[in-house]
Amino acid sequence: MATDAKRPKRDDENCVLDPLKNFLLWCDSVKLTLSDKVYLSKEGTAAEYGMLAKEDIEEGHVLFSIPREVLLHQGTTKVKKVLEEGKKSLESASGWVPLLLGLLYEYTCSQSRWKPYLSLWTDFRTLDQPMFWSEEERDKLLKGTGIPEAVKTDLIKLQDEYNTIVLPFMKSHPDLWNPEKHTLELYKSLVAFVMAYSFQEPVEDEDEEEEEKEPNLPMMVPMADMLNHISKHNANLEYTPDCLKMVSVRHIKKGEEVFNTYGQMANWQLLHMYGFAEPFPTNSNDTADILMSNVYKAAVQVAQSEADQRILVDKWNMLCEMEIVGEKGVFIFGQSGSLTYSELYTTLKVLCMPVQDFKEFRENEGWEDDEDDEDDKMEQALSFDGLTGLSAEWKCLLHAAAALTLDSYSEDVETDRRRLEVQGALAELSSRERRALHVRYGQKSILQRLQQLTKPAS
Repeated sequence: MATDAKRPKRDDENCVLDPLKNFLLWCDSVKLTLSDKVYLSKEGTAAEYGMLAKEDIEEGHVLFSIPREVLLHQGTTKVKKVLEEGKKSLESASGWVPLLLGLLYEYTCSQSRWKPYLSLWTDFRTLDQPMFWSEEERDKLLKGTGIPEAVKTDLIKLQDEYNTIVLPFMKSHPDLWNPEKHTLELYKSLVAFVMAYSFQEPVEDEDEEEEEKEPNLPMMVPMADMLNHISKHNANLEYTPDCLKMVSVRHIKKGEEVFNTYGQMANWQLLHMYGFAEPFPTNSNDTADILMSNVYKAAVQVAQSEADQRILVDKWNMLCEMEIVGEKGVFIFGQSGSLTYSELYTTLKVLCMPVQDFKEFRENEGWEDDEDDEDDKMEQALSFDGLTGLSAEWKCLLHAAAALTLDSYSEDVETDRRRLEVQGALAELSSRERRALHVRYGQKSILQRLQQLTKPAS
């Protein structure tokens, strides 16, 4: 959200400008080169900081370049030797612990090489990811979106990670870390910082054996994290052996904001990880999830006898054994239809399979080479353009599963639609309420379209 216009500052207020000025001076000192065609600002941008074009910029222009030694990660921090020596004891599911320990040290060290960079964020809570909201607010505004569950998992994991890995390691190195200063709350804030601002270098050789691959670890990239995200971005980060470069991918007009991309991210992912959402309907990568178990529940609803229900249990168990479905798994729908079409196609086929066919299917332990179920066919059948061609039985399950999913939200589609369409209604909402609304309504609109396309013939 763009910040409000600010009045001219008196001399005694210039301290407000110091963090950004100091950061730019630091950039010069570490040979981070910034194009004369852009500038950083806290005004006229989509978030607290942003980059704007001073003049028209052609496609392919290098907006800035940062040497690799200026990146902040476990291999460049001052405590890198200690982290390397303790590598085995710092292993975790997230893989973030070494970076976070490095950040705990650098963020609180007055002599840190990255002090001017890290001083841009005096309070990471301003990122305002849902992990900083109260549980009541998450449940009220985000019920049904999947975010409350994701945040709950994050908070449990980071607390366990801090208590079982980070705290013992810090206590074994009291000259570098102090648990009274490097608290769980600061650790949580730095987790949010890494979620919102870290980058991971793309893996080049996907054919390389998994155990031989170097882990794709997160790193902080000063300047790159000043750029905000939209799905229709105009710049992209490029990786070279010596440096990282932000390059324009199309013509950028004077006064236009320079946007990077964080990848093909749905609004719920953007809010969960970065603390913002694209206003509906601008996010072309938005998605909606349907719990796999909701498709099973839909099948149970239409089962006409106890015998049918018993065979459904067998069918579901078979799908679980094949690892096609899982109790917490989801089928994902995007703007053009199912994105998990292979799993969904197989699930619908098995659940709607005649008893005798299923017995043969179970005896054969699934299909061998079924040419009828080619990938392209499944994708087309479960696209929004192809749904009308499905059998009535398949459409019935999809329609009911979408209805079950829509019922999981705290409010219905029409209530949210009115908030978006009635003039002035959106402006009356708080920032959190607006972001939550864009997430909810984006998901609901996809689910509603699925319902409309699978509606039973009257």
